[in-house]
Amino acid sequence: MTHIVTESCIECKYTDCVEVCPVNCFHEGPNFLVINPEECIDCGVCVSECPAKAIYLEEDLPKNQKQFSKINLELSKKWPIINNSKPHKKDANKWKKIKKKLHLLKYKNE
Repeated sequence: MTHIVTESCIECKYTDCVEVCPVNCFHEGPNFLVINPEECIDCGVCVSECPAKAIYLEEDLPKNQKQFSKINLELSKKWPIINNSKPHKKDANKWKKIKKKLHLLKYKNE
């Protein structure tokens, strides 16, 4: 089993979760983080560190977030590993309250 980063992370991209990960399974995109499911050891320490409450155990994913299993797998193979926290975006607190952000996901640095 693995943990999955979901829609709530889009445009927030807090990196508190990255700092506590013992296996460096997080990957960073332009406006989103993903977890490599092949590297995640299912420790769960990242879940409580996420201010956007965007990380779920895969089996506990809400139905409307199931597509993020595939998104995490695919993008973790393309994006670089991030293993240190960074300052979050200035408007991250605004974005964490917004729902339905999948259309805003950036797949490439533009």
